[in-house]
Amino acid sequence: MSETAEARLKRMAMRSWRRGTKEMDLVFGPWADAHLAGADEATLVAYDALLEESDQDLNAWIVGQAVPPAEHEALLARIGAFARGRLAKD
Repeated sequence: MSETAEARLKRMAMRSWRRGTKEMDLVFGPWADAHLAGADEATLVAYDALLEESDQDLNAWIVGQAVPPAEHEALLARIGAFARGRLAKD
């Protein structure tokens, strides 16, 4: 049986908030809350693939310690900019 759209969004949101490291929870959770419901299919597919990556790799890519794979680069730039914008408000 195929996953419903609602179940897919709930799964992705949960995985965003329960990454395994608090730092990645705080980067991906708020982004998911703000963007998943209105995301197009291509963004959802890209984000789902990004959720499969390890927290260590994601952290290195987000903070600029390593260059992300080309397939993740644009979405990570959006997520990183969102996270930096949230930090600037605090």
